[in-house]
Amino acid sequence: MNIKDLTIGEAETIANLFTNKPLESNHPFQVGANYLIRTVTMILVGKLEAVHNTEMVLSSASWIADTGRFYDALKDGTLSEVEPFLNDVIVGRGSLIDATIWTKELPKEQV
Repeated sequence: MNIKDLTIGEAETIANLFTNKPLESNHPFQVGANYLIRTVTMILVGKLEAVHNTEMVLSSASWIADTGRFYDALKDGTLSEVEPFLNDVIVGRGSLIDATIWTKELPKEQV
């Protein structure tokens, strides 16, 4: 690849790798949707506010220490142990295992 042959769009894509501004559309996430996210160490639910190159931001988020039966949690919104955050949560995208839309109301109380 010759750097002199790059289009402006390609150069912007490369430049965005070195900044942490919100990505416009280079991701599969729906900003504004609620998600259940599994990371290498924990499970979170929350509303996706922003997606950056290496992080994402969740509001109204909770750490889910125990989902109970996973399918039941997804189907019914039943969670066995919930620990709400007080503020927005910044999640490193490198820690993500998977994410799915959370169709139930976000928990607001400790369970």
